[in-house]
Amino acid sequence: MAFLPRFISRLVAPLLLVLPLALAAPAQAQTAPAPTDVIREITDAVGLKARFELRATREVDNAAAVVYNGKRFLLYNPDFLNSVNRAGHTDWAGISILAHEMGHHLNGHTLRAGGSQPADELEADEFSGFVLRKLGASLAQAQAAMATVPDADDSATHPGRTPRLAAIGQGWQRANSQLVASARAAAPSAAPAVVAAPPARETYARQPVRRYPTAQADDEGEMVAVSQNTGGAVRLVGQLTFRNDPSQRYYLTNALKVVRVDEDDNAEVVGRVTRTTNETFPFVLTDGQQHRLFITARGDVYDKAGQRVAKLHDTM
Repeated sequence: MAFLPRFISRLVAPLLLVLPLALAAPAQAQTAPAPTDVIREITDAVGLKARFELRATREVDNAAAVVYNGKRFLLYNPDFLNSVNRAGHTDWAGISILAHEMGHHLNGHTLRAGGSQPADELEADEFSGFVLRKLGASLAQAQAAMATVPDADDSATHPGRTPRLAAIGQGWQRANSQLVASARAAAPSAAPAVVAAPPARETYARQPVRRYPTAQADDEGEMVAVSQNTGGAVRLVGQLTFRNDPSQRYYLTNALKVVRVDEDDNAEVVGRVTRTTNETFPFVLTDGQQHRLFITARGDVYDKAGQRVAKLHDTM
């Protein structure tokens, strides 16, 4: 997998033949910034770890991302990087090459057989443009290496210069848009999330024999439930009877909360009824798991499949 069709017109198979020598070759002195520093800055910019080994060697002509014996390597010729920097009149040119080859690894291109492919090259070009903008390069600096190459037609392994410059530009513009947007917005808080304690369950002790007198008549009353949290009383204005479990007691309070009552007459909130604008189903019941049931004006309760599952009726 290659960066420049003029300098890196190799196939993966011939490279593997010289790889043992390449791994044994000593690293040479580099121009600033050092490639190891560049790799670290690139991984920091994209939030990933370098799951490959960087090696300097003159056994390769240029730079390459390869896999040998199941291990990933990024190989580069220091003389080649220096020559590219001189041709592009900037150290960003060499950095863009390392970023491109790194993009092959991070995008999974080296995990597939078959050598260089035009689509992979454009994807790695876009990655190089993206990370160079993150590192502070201008668009011209991000395209410096590619701009020095004479234009050529597309080949079986590499696109021509024009689409590759465009791919670098796309990556650069995408990173630039992110940076501009973040600069306009207020910096988010760096405070860590607070782990919330489980909410206290709102429970009620139902008093089935106690009646709450109404204003109309003392001999008529309403069933109430007393909150075990606050001691406040709520009126039970309706009862829900489910077809699959008619013995279980569910009630609707005057606050449109649904409470379930156990054998000891203790009740807990299990859902809420809200109004809708639908004439057929003017109410919807939502439980704690966000499951929804739909209630008609007559109190028939349906599930989302259209099956009648319960009835809402008076408590008296």
